Amino acid sequence: MSASTQDLAAARARIAAAYDPAALESAGKTLVETLADHLRNVQSRRTNVLNWRPPKELVRESRGFLNSPPLPFGEGPGEDSASAISVDMIPTVVARFNDVTREILARGQNLHHPRYVGHQVPAPVPLAGLFDLVGSVTNQVMAIYEMGPWATAVEHAVVDAVGEQLGFTAGTFAGLVTSGGTLANLTGLLAARNVSIGNSWSAGLSGCAPAPVLVAHADAHYSVTRSAGILGLGTDQIVPAALDDRRRMDPNRLEATLKDLRSRAVPIIAVSAAACATPIGAFDPVPEIVDVCQRHGVWLHVDAAHGGALAFSPRYRQLVAGLEHADTVVCDAHKMMFMPALCAMLFYRNPAHRIAAFHQDAPYLFDPLVPELAEYDSGVANLECTKRAAAFGVWGVWSLLGPQIFADMVEVTIDTARQFYEMLVAAEDFEPLHEPQCNIVAFRFRPAALRDAPQAEFDTFQLQLRRRVIESGEYYLVQSKIDGRPVLRTTIMNPLTTPDDMRGIMDCLRRRGRELLR
Repeated sequence: MSASTQDLAAARARIAAAYDPAALESAGKTLVETLADHLRNVQSRRTNVLNWRPPKELVRESRGFLNSPPLPFGEGPGEDSASAISVDMIPTVVARFNDVTREILARGQNLHHPRYVGHQVPAPVPLAGLFDLVGSVTNQVMAIYEMGPWATAVEHAVVDAVGEQLGFTAGTFAGLVTSGGTLANLTGLLAARNVSIGNSWSAGLSGCAPAPVLVAHADAHYSVTRSAGILGLGTDQIVPAALDDRRRMDPNRLEATLKDLRSRAVPIIAVSAAACATPIGAFDPVPEIVDVCQRHGVWLHVDAAHGGALAFSPRYRQLVAGLEHADTVVCDAHKMMFMPALCAMLFYRNPAHRIAAFHQDAPYLFDPLVPELAEYDSGVANLECTKRAAAFGVWGVWSLLGPQIFADMVEVTIDTARQFYEMLVAAEDFEPLHEPQCNIVAFRFRPAALRDAPQAEFDTFQLQLRRRVIESGEYYLVQSKIDGRPVLRTTIMNPLTTPDDMRGIMDCLRRRGRELLR
């Protein structure tokens, strides 16, 4: 059934109203003011860190907004099919927009709160979000160069600049930006699989005997395990690399592992090292691991999603020395470069490996008349086809403030973690579990009342205490496991967090612990 002329005119009027630049202008001004007020309140510690509510309640309230009567866009008297929002209508639109925006801010996690010391997700530089906004409003997408020429140019510039900071020699390496460290790890390990087992993209791994293995840091991020499953290796084919007493990969024992695998003719996809591993922030000794892998002809992949940004700091860059000799390296800008999620970078020491991960033909995308553009077509190197302009935030902040701001944020957050560790050492009722190498500190709270408690009771107390603290909204920290036992863990992901905030978390744990033990 065809639509009537009147129905089409009404539809066009509503569409014109939704696309009206005047509405965007008014709502945008209000949005920036609302966000600025929100950040002032959060950064001044006048709000909760986490606005905890049970999930069913929030889903119900969120659904209520979807059921609200829509604004009468394009339905004013006398408007024709090309009309936009009338001047009289704009205040109503802005008021509803502001209500919805404030609801988002009132219900969420406040990463910019200095007492957020939880997951490895940062309080991003606020200006970076505005550069992302430009990309989102105009939908600067990538897959082929002609669809996103400036987004592509920005990505290449950022990859080159960050790669050189990591130690790669200008003009000798390649890289890409992708949606998160999980995809970056998957893509790097897929390239390793395809290079190590030449016909695996087309033939799979079923013909391999014995079955190939991935040698991975025993504390590797779960995305590495996921990659093994997705790549057809199977998680049972992960060989855990032995760790030293600082939970770093032990190069001598890695040597023995690779020698044993080679002696049995077991195909090795790669060694996956960490800089740093998630539980306590342990940095593997990459230069020594490089030597071992090169002796045995094994691809080295380094997950430096969290710690790669230490390369910006003259004081801490030694912790990531040697990355430029790995075959693939992951570095997330949405971790210690303090950018909005998601913006992960994958680097290839050999630029030819940039197109080793994927082999496909898409004639509607790639123009045979300009084959030289393939170097700039992101679709040949990424799992994503359509991809947002994820590098705008990094590029914009670097353009405004230079690379020093990244060094500053790395050094301030690591120094704050170090001061927190020293507070834990000095306190009789806390047990730090390692000396921190970066901004991650794992510990336990040991109140006197539980000194002689059974281990199971003590371990359960750690989890219950964390739950009580985060639901209170005072602080946000996470739990982890070390040697199979639960621990408390903080990661300083806000450069505005101070040592006083960290003293406060100890007082909060004591107070909430007393409540729990009553």
